Amino acid sequence: MNDHIRAAFPLHTPGKTAKASPSDVRRNNRSLMFGLLFPDSSYSRAELGRLTGLSRVAVSDVVNDMLDEGLICENGHESSTGKGKRGTLLSVDTTRLRVISIDLSQAHLIQGAVTDLLGRPQRRMEIALGPDSPVSTDAIVQLVDQLAADTLEAVIGIGIAAPGVIQSGVIRDSTALGWHDVDLRGMLESRFDVPVVITNDVTSSMLTERFFGQAGPNLLFVKFGRGIGSATLIDDVTVVGEHHAGGEIGHISIDPERGPLCPCGKRGCLEMMMTPDVLRELMREASKDERPMIIRQAAERFASALAMPVGLLDIADVCVYGPPDIINTTFLEAAQQRFDLTTASSFHAHTVIRRCQCGADITLRGGAIAVVRDHIELH
Repeated sequence: MNDHIRAAFPLHTPGKTAKASPSDVRRNNRSLMFGLLFPDSSYSRAELGRLTGLSRVAVSDVVNDMLDEGLICENGHESSTGKGKRGTLLSVDTTRLRVISIDLSQAHLIQGAVTDLLGRPQRRMEIALGPDSPVSTDAIVQLVDQLAADTLEAVIGIGIAAPGVIQSGVIRDSTALGWHDVDLRGMLESRFDVPVVITNDVTSSMLTERFFGQAGPNLLFVKFGRGIGSATLIDDVTVVGEHHAGGEIGHISIDPERGPLCPCGKRGCLEMMMTPDVLRELMREASKDERPMIIRQAAERFASALAMPVGLLDIADVCVYGPPDIINTTFLEAAQQRFDLTTASSFHAHTVIRRCQCGADITLRGGAIAVVRDHIELH
């Protein structure tokens, strides 16, 4: 991972502008240095000064605070150059501080973990729900309570990754959860007295791909699960939209007149016609020879839906996360072929559609990263 990517941590928060107060300058310096170390780099104080352009005093002041807080640690010395004393190397400390991360994106399951500052689960718990049992706030509180036992003093925050439209910690609308205007952040902060960050589950997954996958600062990330959602990154700024619904690609209608009725009120929404469950049902009813065609047709619809936003935003990287029986070679090749037909031009860089390789913890890990980002920005 190159220095540009590391220095981008934390990703910029839309709507925030720089201020000139001493506390804001200090937070900016802290963000710059932590970003250079996150997730797995080691630099000496002198190297941090050279990379950031900050004075020795400014670097030492911020580094000492982050050492005391438990954000970073000393972990060895620079290689010998034969000139003077070797500098002490600094890196992200994964041993002291913890994050509680909860994933609400899966059907019939609430998954949670206590993670380190890199989002790696150290302890896991989950609550299985019956087919007719909706996700309840009481169940979330119960899971957080169990995860927080004996670790709450080390926890810098609680991260919740949830499907739907989220604004300032309030889940405004989630068809997957059946929730409207649920102030989950307020509820959890009053109960546990630690900061809570609520993030759309696809945005959470995108954070993991950004820092631990193959993505750069410009990315269109699409997640196939019980719904279809997307998240967009432009110059390391997450595009949330005026009403915080910028990633609701699953509710773009591709057959508004004859398509199945969607809980959002429209007909023929993308996620009513090509989620993994829908496609699996179609393949169960089809012959073995017809099944690849079902995947190809879904991929072509998907590529057609993406062609306009990708062309408009000039994005060269489309990363797709989903189950391997659906997001497979047949799907990716068909999507790429259709996409090339609709977007290729002499002035537009070739856009690659690829499969995400980050694994099953992608959403949990991203929920934790969102907490770390928030912690760095606000302290």
